[in-house]
Amino acid sequence: MRDITLRALDVLGAADLVLAEDTRVTRRLLDAYDIKAKVRAYHDHNAERVRPDVLEALADGGIIALVSDAGTPMVSDPGYKLARSVIDEGQHVIAIPGASAALTALCIAGLPTDCFTFAGFPPSRTQARETWLQRYERVPGSLIIYEGASRIPAALASMAKVFGPRPAAVCRELTKFYEEARRGNLEELAAHYAEAGAPKGEVVIVIGAAPPDVWDNPRIDAALREAMINLRVKEASARVADASGWTKRDVYARAVSLKHSGKDEA
Repeated sequence: MRDITLRALDVLGAADLVLAEDTRVTRRLLDAYDIKAKVRAYHDHNAERVRPDVLEALADGGIIALVSDAGTPMVSDPGYKLARSVIDEGQHVIAIPGASAALTALCIAGLPTDCFTFAGFPPSRTQARETWLQRYERVPGSLIIYEGASRIPAALASMAKVFGPRPAAVCRELTKFYEEARRGNLEELAAHYAEAGAPKGEVVIVIGAAPPDVWDNPRIDAALREAMINLRVKEASARVADASGWTKRDVYARAVSLKHSGKDEA
């Protein structure tokens, strides 16, 4: 993120120590504004070791600032553990509002903003990711998900499988020079990135809410199980397809999968 407020510059200028994910990135920022504060790395790999030193410095009256390379500190990074420790020690924690990838993406996605859920990063493996996504099938409002750029094609394929053709936006490099928002339904976006390959940069995916009476995968499966008690697979599939609006081919494929899994009998 390239946006910085005057208040943030004042705080960084007054800090005795600046904690950063990547000291090289933060040092360039500080140098650009002639800020001479000492910089120390603070990230997933060293947080447990660094926190005691930070708490000791605060107890001695030091002023310490925490910054991140992109987005907002303490959102999907180890900063919240530091904040919790500082609060437990009776010290004061303040936030300096600035650019937030999640909220920026929500603003430009073209999807409802009055109610939303921030889910963070999904698991990297396909089966675990799809199980994780199923927890969010019925959440109200828009759904905001972070994902690594290299996993975008696979992640969108999983989202299209779990959520169906919901409207969505893939937003990358937010507030930067190459900012981009690609909009469409999840199936269209999955097809695009399957062909185009993984994008570059930091990525946020915003997904629209489920329709009020959506025939999602669990509902289709439940209807098939009930229909296949008395009907053959083909007949049950046709009945559920007519009721749901799904294509007969897609419903038949799910029916065959259910039958072969041993959960139902034709």
